[in-house]
Amino acid sequence: MPFLNQLTVGQQGSIEAVQGSDSLAQRLLEMGLLEGEAIQILNVAPLGDPIEIRLRDYRLSLRRSEAARITVAIRGSS
Repeated sequence: MPFLNQLTVGQQGSIEAVQGSDSLAQRLLEMGLLEGEAIQILNVAPLGDPIEIRLRDYRLSLRRSEAARITVAIRGSS
């Protein structure tokens, strides 16, 4: 399965898992990045970092290194 940082603008998917058991993984879970949640890539900064995603009814910006810890199932593009 691909990681969130490998998706391109417009792609949609659902979160499969957050890798790791450290404080970063815990923080990502607390921000709502839970298994089964639908996500969409909205924008990528010009230099590739950060990535803006839609999660539920809000927008969230993640560093590429953070997004590389999240596996996703791709659903398609809008």
